[in-house]
Amino acid sequence: MDFNSHADAIVRVAVGLVNELTPGERRGRAFPPPRDLATAAAEGLRTGYPNHREVTEGEAGELAEIAARLRGVFDAVATGDIDAAALQVNGLLEETRARPLLDRHDGEPWHLHFHGPGGTMAGDWAASCATGLAIVLGSEFHDRLGVCTAPHCDRVYVDVSRNGTRRFCGTACQNRVKTAAFRARGRVP
Repeated sequence: MDFNSHADAIVRVAVGLVNELTPGERRGRAFPPPRDLATAAAEGLRTGYPNHREVTEGEAGELAEIAARLRGVFDAVATGDIDAAALQVNGLLEETRARPLLDRHDGEPWHLHFHGPGGTMAGDWAASCATGLAIVLGSEFHDRLGVCTAPHCDRVYVDVSRNGTRRFCGTACQNRVKTAAFRARGRVP
């Protein structure tokens, strides 16, 4: 599953920001808000852009607010409420005044950016993530956005597999569920 290389990276950033900056549960344990917000925000951005620069505390605070709103999009898709997800994305697109702009930098080929006029770094990422999620929601692949179905895990993912059957945020959760199923049947792997 490939939307396009830049959109894929942007959607991975949306996933990374939600998973690094929003509290909840991860792999069977409580996942509190990060103590070092700037490091967590930079890690979230690096899920799509491995060489992303460090993030200031102010930028990290803004990114955490955006991540909370992006989480709402994933939650809505997971419950089958595509209308709510689309309305949330449209709200972000409107607020950020995202607009397409071809850009070429850092030795990369021309690609689309979706920054609003005169935005901040966090605002630019909000516009880009909202646009990336809009591309997914506006396609037949909207069900590729998900929330982990493992017990006590609410991390999000985008399913880029061929068959679109992913249900977990990663192999650790998938293995936890398989192990629990084996134990429930009296077989220990």
